[in-house]
Amino acid sequence: MKVYKSARDALEGVLFEGMTVMSGGFGLCGIPENLIPALRDSGVKGLTVISNNCGIDDFGLGILLHTRQIRKMISSYVGENATFERQYLAGELEIEFSPQGTLAERIRAGGAGIPGFYTKTGVGTVVAEGKEHKVFDGETYILETGLKADLAMVKAWKGDAEGNLVYRHAARNFNPMMAMAGKVTVAEVEELVPVGSLDHDQIHTPGIFVQRIIQGPTYQKRIEKRTVRGD
Repeated sequence: MKVYKSARDALEGVLFEGMTVMSGGFGLCGIPENLIPALRDSGVKGLTVISNNCGIDDFGLGILLHTRQIRKMISSYVGENATFERQYLAGELEIEFSPQGTLAERIRAGGAGIPGFYTKTGVGTVVAEGKEHKVFDGETYILETGLKADLAMVKAWKGDAEGNLVYRHAARNFNPMMAMAGKVTVAEVEELVPVGSLDHDQIHTPGIFVQRIIQGPTYQKRIEKRTVRGD
């Protein structure tokens, strides 16, 4: 049975000190809003977290910084979080920056069983330092490694008891490839529907990649920066 009653129940037995966790979302869009607090409440520490960014100070992955549960972040952008900045500058938090497209491809590669690939992105910058360089057709490329995780936490719009998932609009972002790259994938959905009610052609993540699923009780769907047009 893949369906669990709560985020806490869904994470029980899969967490351990020093584990690697993938967390879906882009900014605050499509993040596992209920699983992140459950991870915080577990108290597990020494985490390596793979995510596009680290939320904001009081929401999303940012709440794990206040409890100092994150040891290392692998991400592409961290500019919205003052706590992140303070911990990094104080040497309390390790960062591995990866260009956004490269990060997405590293996660996809990990889920597809591809150990590494070559890309031109980052050549000649600090991103390329210490990485293998190779020339193809007169152009220099660097070797990037695939990424996998002990746990992938993803958020979808709809899902069924078999773990089939459908994402909505921009919330699709990093979630589908992370669902494939976790040894254990836990999904939270806004709506849990009966098996067979999803259009097979519209399923983005097949249930074979999802081990546990919950229906989230609430969603804030917050926006980091609201920009409105003046009168």
